[in-house]
Amino acid sequence: MRRVLSRLFLSIMIVAVAVAVAVAVAVAGTAGAAQAGPPELLAVNSLNTVINNLIAWIVGILVGVATLFLTYGGALYLMAGGDPGQVEKAKGALKGAATGYGLAVLAPVLMSILRGILGTN
Repeated sequence: MRRVLSRLFLSIMIVAVAVAVAVAVAVAGTAGAAQAGPPELLAVNSLNTVINNLIAWIVGILVGVATLFLTYGGALYLMAGGDPGQVEKAKGALKGAATGYGLAVLAPVLMSILRGILGTN
């Protein structure tokens, strides 16, 4: 019975995080659409604009996935009940979340390096 409840809790947590990420992406998309001008003004004017948009997308995706791993790892750790195998799985998920957050922090740095190599400001 405990196993069924823990799986149900985990499923609910995963769905909740997925819905939260979807809502955040939808809200961000509608905010950008509200400020958009006529279609002829939506064309990319420079490589700098493309790089800035790429930074925003990469950071957003990395943070969303890292948050999903953090929630999953935390739920696994809470429901492990002292089982060493489950604790190791949870630690692996938490390490993945830390890696994702680290990459999200480093993405703007990497893009600025790319911007320097390409010679755009």
